[in-house]
Amino acid sequence: AAAPSASGGGGARSSDWGGAPGAGPGAAGLERRRSSVNPFLSDSEEDEPEEPRAGGSSSSDRGPLSPQPEEEAAAGGPGALPGLRAAAPGEAGWAGPGAGEPPRVPVDALAAQLLRDQFLLTALELHTELLESGRELPRLRDYFSNPGNFERQSGTPPAGGAPGLWGAANRAGSISTLDSLDFARYSDDGNRETDEHVAVLEFELRKAKETIQALRANLTQAAENEVPLQERKNYKSSPEIQEPIKPLEKRALNFLVNEFLLKNSYKLTSITFSDESDDQDFELWDDVGLNIPKPPDLLQLYRDFGNHHVTARDVVDVAVGIEEDELEVTTPTLGSSVPVFEASQPIEVRFIVKTLMQVCYVLKLSPAFHQALLSFCRMSAESRLGSEVSRIADSEKSVMLMLGRCLPHIVPNVLLAKREELIPLILCTACLHPEPKERDQLLHILFNLIKRPDDEQRQMILTGCVAFARHVGPTRVEAELLPQCWEQINHKYPERRLLVAESCGALAPYLPKEIRSSLVLSMLQQMLMEDKADLVREAVIKSLGIIMGYIDDPDKYQQGFELLLSALGDPSERVVSATHQVFLPAYAAWTTELGNLQTHLIPTLLNKIEKLLREGEHGLDEHKLHMYLSALQSLIPSLFSLVLQNAPFTSKAKLQGEVPPIEVTRFPRPVSPLQDVATIIGSREQLAVLLQLYDYQLELEGTTGWETLLWVVNQLLPQLIEIVGKINVASTACVHEFSRFFWRLCRTFGKIFTNTKVKPQFQEILRLSEENIDSTAGNGVLTKATVPIYATGVLTCYIQEEDRKLLVGFLEDVMTMLSLSHAPLDSLKASFVELGANPAYHELLLTVLWYGVVHTSALVRCTAARMFELLVKGVHETLVAQRVVPALITLSSDPEISVRIATIPAFGTIMETVTQRELLERVKMQLASFLEDPQYQDQHSLHTEIIKTFGRVGPNAEPRFRDEFVIPHLHKLALVNNQQSADSKRLDIATHLFEAYSALSCCFISEDLMVNHFLPGLRCLRTDMEHLSPEHEVILSSMIKECEQKVENKTVQEPQGSMSIAASLVSEDTKTKFLNKMGQLTTSGAMLANVFQRKK
Repeated sequence: AAAPSASGGGGARSSDWGGAPGAGPGAAGLERRRSSVNPFLSDSEEDEPEEPRAGGSSSSDRGPLSPQPEEEAAAGGPGALPGLRAAAPGEAGWAGPGAGEPPRVPVDALAAQLLRDQFLLTALELHTELLESGRELPRLRDYFSNPGNFERQSGTPPAGGAPGLWGAANRAGSISTLDSLDFARYSDDGNRETDEHVAVLEFELRKAKETIQALRANLTQAAENEVPLQERKNYKSSPEIQEPIKPLEKRALNFLVNEFLLKNSYKLTSITFSDESDDQDFELWDDVGLNIPKPPDLLQLYRDFGNHHVTARDVVDVAVGIEEDELEVTTPTLGSSVPVFEASQPIEVRFIVKTLMQVCYVLKLSPAFHQALLSFCRMSAESRLGSEVSRIADSEKSVMLMLGRCLPHIVPNVLLAKREELIPLILCTACLHPEPKERDQLLHILFNLIKRPDDEQRQMILTGCVAFARHVGPTRVEAELLPQCWEQINHKYPERRLLVAESCGALAPYLPKEIRSSLVLSMLQQMLMEDKADLVREAVIKSLGIIMGYIDDPDKYQQGFELLLSALGDPSERVVSATHQVFLPAYAAWTTELGNLQTHLIPTLLNKIEKLLREGEHGLDEHKLHMYLSALQSLIPSLFSLVLQNAPFTSKAKLQGEVPPIEVTRFPRPVSPLQDVATIIGSREQLAVLLQLYDYQLELEGTTGWETLLWVVNQLLPQLIEIVGKINVASTACVHEFSRFFWRLCRTFGKIFTNTKVKPQFQEILRLSEENIDSTAGNGVLTKATVPIYATGVLTCYIQEEDRKLLVGFLEDVMTMLSLSHAPLDSLKASFVELGANPAYHELLLTVLWYGVVHTSALVRCTAARMFELLVKGVHETLVAQRVVPALITLSSDPEISVRIATIPAFGTIMETVTQRELLERVKMQLASFLEDPQYQDQHSLHTEIIKTFGRVGPNAEPRFRDEFVIPHLHKLALVNNQQSADSKRLDIATHLFEAYSALSCCFISEDLMVNHFLPGLRCLRTDMEHLSPEHEVILSSMIKECEQKVENKTVQEPQGSMSIAASLVSEDTKTKFLNKMGQLTTSGAMLANVFQRKK
């Protein structure tokens, strides 16, 4: 039979760290010192005999089956047979006292004896029978489950009784296991029945997977423990000698290194490394070893390097030099004074402390020796940090003192990007520190913590300052925080000044009221006037708004008003926007509380507007007008809130039952929450109740005794309407500003107020009635800005059908009255321009114009034709094709020649803006009929209008239309003008032709067109100018000369692109002369501006 190898037995001495002698085979967690132990050898047969313990005997004093003391046998003591204990009552092999027969041998002892004497088949049969009867014996199970017990040996085991070790080191290549034995050959009974052989095969099949798994584990363990035992002991006792690498370790490291090379793109190095390690497959980790888990990659091992502790045995061996067995012997002498260590403490700590205490108890040292000995511990209490470390804070006060001393040294060494992490520590220490000087230093550190704090960092600092202010109270905020702000008010970095400006606003609620209205207000005023950074001034404005919400000194009202005007006039849009969003609403709230909103603030702004209009007859400062008017517009919510809060029904306004919700479109969208009427009133529910009562009061009960509303009706509106009549109707910006103001005013005060209070006052001023048509006093106001502002600011507030009808009727009446009275159309044009900017009103305007197209008066039809020119540019091409062109075609065949002439500018604008080919052809045909129809040959005004239109739209019209239609017809008109006998008409046509040719000279003109039409037209024009206007003739001669040179040199179409004739004059003298002459001419500014305008 094969010599049994001892990898699974249970009779070994205790493991390295106190395993119990005699523990059962295969006990979980047992760490063996050697790779294999024979299961049936006694302790006396081991290679390292134990020394007898005091009061006991050696394990070799008894035989393997000798009787033991009950306690020792039960506990598995040193004398117990491995895996064997005394049979207890009720177990197999126990003979009760008084039995008349000798004691029965326990089954476990019998199994041990069979294995010792190599009766393996008998032991196998016993194991099978016990297994079938349900009484499996652990000793037999472990023995037959371990394939190492059946390996064939290729040599003689060394003396000393360690066949397991020898077998593990000198294993043969061919291994026979239990699975491959033919037990029939070794049996005494060669004629055993077949079913017994089948039983063995069944046993083999049952154990196949367990055997394979055990073999894998055994092979891996053997590979790990190939270093002889004595060498391992030498390495442990002398750590300076490095243990040679094991094959398994080498293969594992090779795999990890190759993996690292591949992950980091060292492919060539990986290929070379694989070639040199040709005995290893780097594709499969299992090639390294069986049942070995794959460790993390090299990078993870390196990062985790510092987290690993050395083993406890290494600490004891190296640092103390005391064996574990010695510690176990000597430790009990310390008695109860040895501290109890928790299991969670590191093993090395427990052993070091235990050993040091042992040494201290053994040695009786003098105090002087102790002191001298401790002096070798290198401690430094002389430096600042050493003194801080040597004394541990034992109270809250001492902790604060320590932080106050240490923080100034910590802060400079923290990265700038992470310094905000120190803010809580600095603020907490500054709050609780007892020394004012230290607190001041800490707050100075806080404000200088970050060189240029960004938004988030400033928010953190401000949050901390507010928390500090809440904790310490107003007095300390004034004494400790404000000086820090004052110091940095002129800091070179805008971020630091921004922090100061924001701090003033954030700390306002926590400052003494007299400080708010004096020192803080002065600081902010200085920064607003002097700081050049827009962001800083914007923050100053927001902080001023917060101050206005807490100020209660009426003497500061005028100072606040001056700050408001300065803020509104700031050149930065950011500052002005912040003023409207924060400062102005807050100041208005304070003004309302003082009762100055209707008595001072709004009247003062109106007076400033009137003064601007009086002084601006020759040039209005539109920027200042916008500034004051926008301020008035931002005050409308505050004014309406004042009207509601002082109404006769205010005392009745109580929240009871269901409150009707406010419509989303009831109020214009506020530019900030502070301009929301609901915010000013207090809540949306309260506002809903007040609005319900407000509408009822206006509609049914009137305004008697309602002083605030009567002021609006009797003083504010008349003054505003008077101002509107003074502004220049041609100023589109002013008209737009006032239009928006009235729109917001009417939408805020509501539809009933607009219909009953606003519209009647405008209608009284405008007096749209037939009897006033010929009256100069009656229609004079129709030419002013009152018309467009009433139309676009009041009549467009609400868009129900009746409102739209009212707007249409008003515009029709204005158009009719202006036409019949031969008044300027500027006010009507301003209305069309303002309304035309919104596509929602295009259909409405076309309806108004169609009313003019079919009107019985030629004057009204003529006005309608001219209005189409304004509307074409903003209207969609579909509407142009469906509504505009048909109306113009209708007017172009009007019986009145003036109406037909009035359509020409609109037709020209269509040619300039529309891209649809069919539409352009229809317009082209209509213009051609004007030029070629004999009935128009002597129509001087028609020719003048066409030439002016060609000069205006030619440079921007479609090139084909310009080349095939505009330039040839200008040539014809120039030829006809040469035959004109009336000098006044001839000069008028010639002047308009000169302007048209000057504008078209900026366009690209082909060589054929230049030769056939452009140059001949210029020569005809020069002929006229020679007699009528010599100064024009000089410029025309220069233009003709340049054109002729280009034609001769054939450079009209150079690859560099088209060049204008007027701008491509070669001679500097000619250029100068040309420009000087152009400056002397009295032609219209619009035509001159087109001279150098390229097609967009």
